[in-house]
Amino acid sequence: MPLKPKPSDAPRIRSALKLYRVTSIITGTFLLLLCLMMVFRYIFGVDIEMGGPFGFLYLTPKAEITGTNLSQIILIVHGWFYVLYLYSDFRLWSLMRWEFPRFLLIALGGIVPFLSFFLERNIHRDTYAVVEQLENTQPVEATH
Repeated sequence: MPLKPKPSDAPRIRSALKLYRVTSIITGTFLLLLCLMMVFRYIFGVDIEMGGPFGFLYLTPKAEITGTNLSQIILIVHGWFYVLYLYSDFRLWSLMRWEFPRFLLIALGGIVPFLSFFLERNIHRDTYAVVEQLENTQPVEATH
């Protein structure tokens, strides 16, 4: 029988859920940019240059880039946000006391395009309902 979250953890779960929402949206967005960049790089043979001699954004072969290589920046930013996404996934997973396959499914959201957006919506809805239920079952302290 799976464990249920502790009522005393409701505020921490709310905080973890906020972090998860933000990181899933940012990671998902950069994953889509990464997919677009990979199409440019491996199908058309160009990277996205920023601030080069041809204008603000320009598609240039990698060897000819003189400005900032925006493709490299997208790769690096997505990688670091994925690490933060995994941390937020782990934090929410451990507080909610879900089973391990659910952790793996959420982790896939950072590497399967569009999955993070779908999961974020469903995880937020389900977790928010559980938190509301936990907060309603907490004993109310008597004041004198």
